[in-house]
Amino acid sequence: MNADQVSQAPAISPLSLAERTGSISTAEIISVLKGDITGLHIKQAFSSEVAEEITANFIRNPGLKERKDGVPGQYVGASHYRNDAATYFAQAEDARPFVNALFGTLVDPVRGVFDALKRELHNQGIELRLARSEDGQANVCRALSWSGTGMYALEPHDDVAQVVSAGSNYEIPAVADNTVAALNFYASMPEEGGNVRIWSHKPTVTDRKSQGVETTGYPYSAAYLDAFPCHDFQLKAGDIVLIDGGFVHGVTRQSGNGKRRLLLNCFFGFARPDLVLWWT
Repeated sequence: MNADQVSQAPAISPLSLAERTGSISTAEIISVLKGDITGLHIKQAFSSEVAEEITANFIRNPGLKERKDGVPGQYVGASHYRNDAATYFAQAEDARPFVNALFGTLVDPVRGVFDALKRELHNQGIELRLARSEDGQANVCRALSWSGTGMYALEPHDDVAQVVSAGSNYEIPAVADNTVAALNFYASMPEEGGNVRIWSHKPTVTDRKSQGVETTGYPYSAAYLDAFPCHDFQLKAGDIVLIDGGFVHGVTRQSGNGKRRLLLNCFFGFARPDLVLWWT
């Protein structure tokens, strides 16, 4: 029997994590993009006043919808998950005023990170831009409030499978050859739980097939993940988390004071050595 015929157990991939208080830096973001850091947690990265205003704008937003793609939650914005390019970009264009309404007169913290990173990458000869097609252009973020009621508010998943299988009319599948970075800004958090859990496992195509999640990356079973160490980012409103979305991650059960768990989310990564794409 040759080596190719030997069944390989899913691999444990070491986590390289960083946590601190303050503002996020472009150098740290680039470290995640380049695979040097797996997960970055910045505490008190933006003000509680901004977080509270975004939360209020989400609750009263006329673009607020229930997800209908098998992932329980509410959202404002557009998601490429299980959508073809024409549908996604049309939804992104339709949702743009509602995404803008999340911020009102506030300085948008997501746009601030995008603009700072764009300047830094430009200095390195790299373009950063929103993903686009003939049907439109991605938004800089979307707002999400997960509402799963089981062991996880958002079941364990990886973000690469959905990028690989996005389809030929998207630009983003090329990013899957590099790091698919997921950037989250937390506007509201419950009293208990709702934390990001990341496992020491970056699934391969074979791993995804074994779990029946080849095209979605969602969800991985608790039994499958028992073999892997994990880390919980303990979150509060005003925090930012940036992770390599190729690692399995999820959101722990939430309870407590009745506050919703609300985040602003986007994805980005290298499509070519001279191009970083950003989408939702």
